[in-house]
Amino acid sequence: MSTTRPPAVHVVDVFVYVTVLNLAVEYVPAVLSETFSLSLLTAVLLKAVLEVVVRVKAAVVGHLRAAGSAAGRLVAGGMLVLVLPGSKLLVLWVVDLVFGDAVRLGGFWAVTALIAVLLLARLGVRRLVT
Repeated sequence: MSTTRPPAVHVVDVFVYVTVLNLAVEYVPAVLSETFSLSLLTAVLLKAVLEVVVRVKAAVVGHLRAAGSAAGRLVAGGMLVLVLPGSKLLVLWVVDLVFGDAVRLGGFWAVTALIAVLLLARLGVRRLVT
């Protein structure tokens, strides 16, 4: 019997996300999760969505760097301008779609700050353990 296990880095990321998310629930009134189980599921959902967002952003930045013309740079720059705020709106929409009123990540600015802290905490922990 063969079972596939997620790489340890993904499990650590989820633990970091759930820790940061629960600290935000405790100290930021706009962030709400009704139970720890919901915050754990939210952390898993955030991990999945942010992995996609980080890959899309990296691809757009790659296109921006590789653009050989001003028009190419302009298009890639425009895509980046759409991806950055769009990713925060995507996170808000997906969390609302999946959890409804049981989980709230605040508005655009609160989720932007939360995502920045999530990614910085993830980076810090990854550097600490490697």
